[in-house]
Amino acid sequence: MPAETAFMDKLTSLCKRRGFIYQSSEIYGGIGGFWDYGPLGVELKRNIKDRWWHDMVTNPPDGPDGKEIEMVGLDCSIIMNPKVWEASGHVGGFSDPMVDCKETKGRYRADQLFVVKESKDTGTNEMFAFNAGDADSEVKAHKRLAKKLHTSLPFSTDRVHIKSLTDIPLSEYHRIVGPDATTAGTLTEPRAFNLMFQTYVGALQDASNIAYLRPETAQGIFANYQNVLDTTRVKVPFGIAQIGKAFRNEINPRNYTFRSREFEQMEIEFFCNADEHQKWYEFWRHVRSNWYTKLGLTSDKVKLRDHVGDELAHYASACADVEYLFPFSDEHQELEGIAHRGCYDLSQHQEHSGRDLTYFDDDMWERTKDQFPKDQHKEVKNKEPYRYLPHVIEPSAGADRATLAFLCEAYTEDEAPDDKGKMQTRVLMKFHPQLAPTKVAIFPLVKKEGMPEIADAIYKDCKKHMTAFYDDKGAVGRRYRRQDEVGTPYCVTVDGDTLSAGTVTIRNRDTLEQVRVPKEGVITWLREQLGAE
Repeated sequence: MPAETAFMDKLTSLCKRRGFIYQSSEIYGGIGGFWDYGPLGVELKRNIKDRWWHDMVTNPPDGPDGKEIEMVGLDCSIIMNPKVWEASGHVGGFSDPMVDCKETKGRYRADQLFVVKESKDTGTNEMFAFNAGDADSEVKAHKRLAKKLHTSLPFSTDRVHIKSLTDIPLSEYHRIVGPDATTAGTLTEPRAFNLMFQTYVGALQDASNIAYLRPETAQGIFANYQNVLDTTRVKVPFGIAQIGKAFRNEINPRNYTFRSREFEQMEIEFFCNADEHQKWYEFWRHVRSNWYTKLGLTSDKVKLRDHVGDELAHYASACADVEYLFPFSDEHQELEGIAHRGCYDLSQHQEHSGRDLTYFDDDMWERTKDQFPKDQHKEVKNKEPYRYLPHVIEPSAGADRATLAFLCEAYTEDEAPDDKGKMQTRVLMKFHPQLAPTKVAIFPLVKKEGMPEIADAIYKDCKKHMTAFYDDKGAVGRRYRRQDEVGTPYCVTVDGDTLSAGTVTIRNRDTLEQVRVPKEGVITWLREQLGAE
């Protein structure tokens, strides 16, 4: 079994066993692309979202000019007027080309599928593909295919791009390669497959009542942009943030929770002047990539990659992905995209809704209006640079992908002594303390001599400030192991010295070091270590 497969098997087993992640509807056989978060998983994911909200909305960083950033939040409905999705282009263009393998019944996105023709005469493999890519992507694709096909034959340097599968006469030397598996067979022609989940609003199920589950949270922000301007005192530059569910009917959900049909986004639309867009793009590019590293994703697994060539959306002038090297892939995968969307979205909604969504810079006007004759004020002030559609920088993060990345990063195996001093393999989740589902566990060493009562009192006090767990079952060493496995950073033990000297033992999950702290000072000590706000 490959190392990465073994790792994911151990991680998914732990997540199920310890209550991080369950398969949705498991008692009925499950449903592909949907997952449920258990008692520990919901705390982990909530901590990630709370940290994001605090760092980006409640207490955002100072901007590139050293000034405080204005940031407000929204919580938009999942179902919106279908015209929103017509304006955004999702109704007409939000689809993937889909192909089916007639023999294996596998289903693939056509732009993720390759057809390889092996030539035994020339000793090369010729690769046919639907999508063009940059030179770096070509090399990666070749390496990936070579690994999947278990072949040492080199690939031809030229990749032949096709528009139809009928352009390739299938033969015994062809192998059809999807994104996750190597299969052999013939494929159907690509057909459009809209990724939005369709539903109906009201009693009748006809074309007039069609609606969609939102495929992204961004459009709710754009639709409420004018409302925010009218009801708050924000001025450009400012941001609107939202955390919420989105739904995409993925053709081939895969890699555990990485690509799901129901997921949660943590998204910002940051509105700025066209003259300052580049500095704000660089600012958010830097802030968002550093956020992951500060919370425990090591720098060698996290990278910031700029989009090049045809990777860029037609409306984007720049985009960068924060990527993480997940165990299930030999290439970094996207955690978050930071996109420069220009004024595309606001211009689309302005055109389709008929509402004026331009922004008037009254500060600039007050500073410069005396330069113009009064009889020209009305005309001048309603043109650029005083009235304009702001440009938008969009940092869009996946809460589920972030949760999976932090789970992968945290899973650790080391050796630690057991109750008898013998070294044993230990499984622990090295979560950053601020993300750990449970911050502290409290144990009485034994269930007598008043220790449970003291431990229970400490536990109840801790619960007022942080997530805490009380455990008096089994040997204290086994209790430590249980907490290591779920990532609890500190364990407090009430023992004999508590009765005689009034101090407790606090054990560090990662270092195994133990310190003694007065029982009255436990909460203060923990809050300092956890960096509580």
